Amino acid sequence: MNPFDLTGKHIAITGASSGFGYHFAGVLAGAGATVSLGARRIDKLEARVAEIESAGGKAVALPLDVRDISSIEGFINGAAEANGNIDVLINNAGVESGAKTYAMIDEDDWDFVMDTNLKGAWLASKSYTEHVHASGAGGGNIVMVSSITDRRTIKGQFPYAVSKGAMTRMTEVMALEAARYGIRVNALAPGYILTDVSRVLLESDMSESFMKGIPMRRYGEFEDLDGPLLLLTSDASRYMTGSVLTVDGGHVCGSL
Repeated sequence: MNPFDLTGKHIAITGASSGFGYHFAGVLAGAGATVSLGARRIDKLEARVAEIESAGGKAVALPLDVRDISSIEGFINGAAEANGNIDVLINNAGVESGAKTYAMIDEDDWDFVMDTNLKGAWLASKSYTEHVHASGAGGGNIVMVSSITDRRTIKGQFPYAVSKGAMTRMTEVMALEAARYGIRVNALAPGYILTDVSRVLLESDMSESFMKGIPMRRYGEFEDLDGPLLLLTSDASRYMTGSVLTVDGGHVCGSL
């Protein structure tokens, strides 16, 4: 038996219209999972569903705004109605406020990032826990998509880094509290990988000097996350909870 096999699993992914979520959807469907994709840009989701289905996978697109509890509940319920009990929830939705310091952002910047990255992950996890409990599934699995900015950051990443630091701590506390429901909670913490969020830094004049701080001397690629993702979403991690899996080319340990 292959413990990384996801055949028969149903995985719901927030923020799946681009970036990590978009990539994760294809990886998980390719490993046998049925995926329910949520985001505000439903046209992008439907295009991704078409790609997955053309490759032989199973997927459904559902509208989702993680800043709206009714939208979150609609996503969880809609996913369950379409594909049955949800085995794994991936809290991937995330935004940045741009290269701004704490003195530069305004209250709207703060609320936008915190409501999306942190409050949204909490509300989605709460709704998912209620689904698991009501369904009688006996357990579940939550994967947070955090970041190495929870520990290793630079100026101008406020409040993004603050939200990810809090998400990592939320992962640890939720792992303690979710065990009573049979739910595991872990986090994937990617290093610097070129996405819409990181593009401002990684394509700037600072890029070459910044890369020198990474022991492996390169930025990550989406495919570098595939193995860790399959570990956390599959039964291969059945005795893991409260863990933060860092995938960063040694960046964090190189800064200690």
